[in-house]
Amino acid sequence: MPAAPGLVRPGANEHAPYYGLYVRQVPEGSVLEILAEEIGRTVALLTPLDEAQAAFRYAPGKWSVKEVVGHVIDAERVFAQRALHFARRDRASLPSMEQNDWVEAGVFDRRTLASLLDEFATVRQATLAMFHGFDPEAWPRRGIASDVAFTVRSLPYIIAGHEIHHRKVLETKYLPSL
Repeated sequence: MPAAPGLVRPGANEHAPYYGLYVRQVPEGSVLEILAEEIGRTVALLTPLDEAQAAFRYAPGKWSVKEVVGHVIDAERVFAQRALHFARRDRASLPSMEQNDWVEAGVFDRRTLASLLDEFATVRQATLAMFHGFDPEAWPRRGIASDVAFTVRSLPYIIAGHEIHHRKVLETKYLPSL
């Protein structure tokens, strides 16, 4: 699929400084194509795990594999909602997301890994459909979340980089111990 007109890599002034960690991890190319490809890499990495492996935590107090997947799903929904909110010119400020509280309330360890991966793929398809529906004028629009200004175009990069970041954590801290 071709790059969406107006969708270019965001500058540092288009998101909170913290999110630069994620934006920098996104390779060159169409971020929407990258989003479509990265989900397959993450699902392929985790599909072979059994339920005991999916409940693994590499250290006390760390999330399980299933909790990491649940967190990535929740974060994608939050970031996609921010993009929609800003693209539609809603002026209301959006709250932050306390990730540890969300993971605890998500009780992801009660679910199967397969159900989480299915949900992740479904959420990604919805995210991509939404982004493909934005017109070129939407991408530079700004809004406030967590008391910081973001552009719409920063959010697909944040979603992609967030997934890449957590997949690298799974590859380096979780999988070697399984």
